[in-house]
Amino acid sequence: MAAGTISRIRLENFMCHSSLHIELDQHVNFITGQNGSGKSAILTALCVAFGCRAKNTQRAASLKDFIKNGCSYAAITVDINNHGEDAFKPEVYGDTIILERRITESAGSTVLKDQHGRKVAHRKDDLNEIIEHFNIEVENPCVIMSQDKSREFLHSGNDKDKFKFFFKATLLQQVNDLLATIRDNLNIADSIVEELEASIRPALRELDEIQEKIKNMEHIEEIAHEIENLKKKLAWAWVYDVDKEIGGQEENLEKLKERIPACQERIDQNIAIIEELRKEFIVKKENFKSFLEKTQEARRMKEKMDHDIREAVKLKMDLEKEHARGRQVLNKMNARVRQLEEQVHEFELQHMQQTQAEVSQVEDSLRELQQEINFAHLNATRLNEEEKKSSEELRGIIKNISDIGKEIEEDGRRINQLKSQIDDLRQRQRDKLTAFGGERVQSLYKSIERHNSRFKCSPIGPIGCHLQLASDYWSVAIDYALGRLLDAFIVSCHKDSLVLRECAKEVNYRNLQIIIYDFTKPRVEIPDHLLPSTPNPTVLSVIHSEIPTILNVLVDQGHAERQVLVRDYAMGKSVAFDQRIRNLKEVYASDGCKMFCRGSVQTVLPPNRNWRAGRLCTSLEDKITEMEQEVTEIKQINSERLDRKRKLVADRDSINLELRQLKRKREDEELHLERKKAQLDDTKKISVDNSHAAAVDTSELVAEMTRLKEDIENQELVLQKINLKLTNALQEENNTRASYKDIIESAHAEMGSISDAERELQLVEEKIHDAEQEKAHYERVMETKVLGLITMAESELTRLQQLHQVNFEKASTICAESEVDALGGVDGSIEQLSARISKLNKKFQQESRRYTETIDDLRALHDKKGQKILRKQQMYAGFRDKLNACQKALDLRWKKFQRNAGLLKRQLTWLFNEHLGKKGISGHINVDYKNEVLSVELTMPQDASRDTIRDTRGLSGGERSFSTLCFTLSLHGMTEAPFRAMDEFDVFMDAVSRKISLDTLVDFAVTQGSQWIFITPHDISMVKAGDRIKKQQMAAPRG
Repeated sequence: MAAGTISRIRLENFMCHSSLHIELDQHVNFITGQNGSGKSAILTALCVAFGCRAKNTQRAASLKDFIKNGCSYAAITVDINNHGEDAFKPEVYGDTIILERRITESAGSTVLKDQHGRKVAHRKDDLNEIIEHFNIEVENPCVIMSQDKSREFLHSGNDKDKFKFFFKATLLQQVNDLLATIRDNLNIADSIVEELEASIRPALRELDEIQEKIKNMEHIEEIAHEIENLKKKLAWAWVYDVDKEIGGQEENLEKLKERIPACQERIDQNIAIIEELRKEFIVKKENFKSFLEKTQEARRMKEKMDHDIREAVKLKMDLEKEHARGRQVLNKMNARVRQLEEQVHEFELQHMQQTQAEVSQVEDSLRELQQEINFAHLNATRLNEEEKKSSEELRGIIKNISDIGKEIEEDGRRINQLKSQIDDLRQRQRDKLTAFGGERVQSLYKSIERHNSRFKCSPIGPIGCHLQLASDYWSVAIDYALGRLLDAFIVSCHKDSLVLRECAKEVNYRNLQIIIYDFTKPRVEIPDHLLPSTPNPTVLSVIHSEIPTILNVLVDQGHAERQVLVRDYAMGKSVAFDQRIRNLKEVYASDGCKMFCRGSVQTVLPPNRNWRAGRLCTSLEDKITEMEQEVTEIKQINSERLDRKRKLVADRDSINLELRQLKRKREDEELHLERKKAQLDDTKKISVDNSHAAAVDTSELVAEMTRLKEDIENQELVLQKINLKLTNALQEENNTRASYKDIIESAHAEMGSISDAERELQLVEEKIHDAEQEKAHYERVMETKVLGLITMAESELTRLQQLHQVNFEKASTICAESEVDALGGVDGSIEQLSARISKLNKKFQQESRRYTETIDDLRALHDKKGQKILRKQQMYAGFRDKLNACQKALDLRWKKFQRNAGLLKRQLTWLFNEHLGKKGISGHINVDYKNEVLSVELTMPQDASRDTIRDTRGLSGGERSFSTLCFTLSLHGMTEAPFRAMDEFDVFMDAVSRKISLDTLVDFAVTQGSQWIFITPHDISMVKAGDRIKKQQMAAPRG
């Protein structure tokens, strides 16, 4: 059941009912009965239960009039459904809210109970809260239309009454009255503010009079002011007098201290010499040890070389013997072959002389075939060469196409990289935070704000956001030098680091670098002797920050004071490798190239192209323009490359076609060549067969000769292998002997180097001893002849400074030194200033006797009154601003009210026409808000003239009731309420109009969805019963 609907009504001693109990359906309810059966009392009870006054029900003058005659009280109980998502405090009231209204002769009370009957509330405010929650307006005729309101409305043909009904039903009356009340209150408040503003005008006139009197007394004040200024100058004159003495003493002390650098320079020189000599001593000592180790190593290598040379010589001799034996066997085989060839030749010569004529004919045929073969071979060779040439040209074109494709692909990657960097720079223009961690940093900042109370001190970071560069020229180098430190956060203690780590984990910011550092430490001052001795800037010198902790962290964690910046790679190499600079850690070129030296190892690291460098740069727009220009240039070059690639692809296709044609010609020529060769072989074979038929048998000799030749070839292969091994052995022997010679020469040289190193080591020890003695001498001179006099001068200077401090404190209590400078400084001696003060004091006393009040009293009075008036003016101005704001808001509300009123007028006409159409009637509603009238125009279907009826009093009772019902339903469609009730809605309707009206009402009620209660004395049998319709018959009245 919908929340806010009525499930049960119980009446006790109310009007004509002693006890009445009615159950209601959540959809449509019809209550019928004879006149006087108490139907209308049900709606009156609902109105009273929900707080309606007795006069507004039009049934009684006071609540006690509702008590049944002869009874002392009346009670109304209404059960309100409280189901669903629109339920009112279901945890308190449950599924049902029970509303009890009890009326006695003297008073009335309201009680709210839960579904179990337990009392929950009894105040009127609690009832009003329920009424507002469910939007129950019982005085709205569209919620409860009583019998009196129905009759009054149905019989009234007055347009003003209709307008009032419409204005009240749509709640426009309530809003209009509220806006009018607000406007009246604003006018009253405006009058009050005007009266308040007028009340301060006499005080302003009095303030002007005091100001005029002050101007007349300013001459005396000028004298007092001059005396005051002279006293200030006199106070600082004592300070400056001591300053002169201090200056003389400091000059004397400075002359004495000038002697210190000379002595200290000699001491420092000797210290530096000693340090260098000690380093040199360590290096030479290490070299001496290295020479000894190398000598032992050379001795071991010499012994190994001796063994290797002996093995190589033995292997060479074995191979030479084996080669000699093989050569003898090969010579014998060659002699036997030559002997067999001579025998075969003699037999063939004899046979040749016999068959010379036949051979001559065959040779001519073979010669012709050979010529054809040679010609075909030349053609095939030519075509093959042309094919190779075309193939090489094609490979060159394909390589060029591939190279161009790679270049285009590389430039494409470069364009994507530049676009990504441009997007990154644009994002950094919008929010600098994103340069040091991206979107994650913004999420981390929000998380830190949420958990800010858990931090002892708020974290600082990212470090890069708090740094400024002296020049954007070094932005890339600084980025490479500091690296991930720019993304780091700084906290003051370990506990804060754990909280910050939780915040990072919450926003999925992994690997966040957190540095713990004491925020109270002042900025670290680095002495000059700890800085790199180079004119080039360091990282620390080109960055600035208003937070000392950040600079301290960069020094402690990043060694920023020892990282040197240079213009280019050449200068960087010179600084990092050629010059031996103390306290130098790394060198960075302006493009990010890193150079450093660790011992004897020199390292150069080129910049990483994927690194997002230059994040501290402030001229982002210039960089974006430069990158966009580079993208445009690359695209232009790629366009030219694409043109070249298309031309090369066309050449490639052309050469491919030509190559396929050459290949077909070559294959045809080679096939022809093979055919001719086969014909030649057949001819030779026939010739040989003919010669064999007539020739002598030499097959045994040829077979033996063939076998010997095969043996010779095998033997030659064996000899070649032996020869190769012999060559390798000789090469190995020569290499071993050369290495042996080098080792011997190196050993001799190193032996000489060991002697030299030993002598150099002794020489360095002597130099260290001499430098230490000289240093001790200058230290004694410094102690005895320089520092003693300086101590005496410093004690005198301290005395003068203490005196200066005393005079300075006294003068500072009188005025600040800047005030004296603003007055033109001290312009006289102490005696002159004292005389001028005395003279002016006398003049001031003479002038002061002329006035009874002092100027200070007048000014104090003026300031007091002025502040009081100012406070009132500010307060009244605040009132005026608030009134103006309220007036603007009221005007805006009034415009919205007028707009909504116009929309409601249109909506009313549409709905009215829709309901009239069910009976074939059309109509229009005119609402005039200015004159407060509402007129209804109807066109009846049976009227042949189609004239418009402008006065409903000209209609029959049924027609007028039906049109009024349609008007009422239109208003119902524009309002919202959990339940609605109508009493005697069908008066003066004929049977046809009543049926149409009932059907219209039921359809509208079922479709509209809220609970409906219809009360009528007429027969409603034509209404079909259903799941959503409930009919109840009231008992007949008692006689």
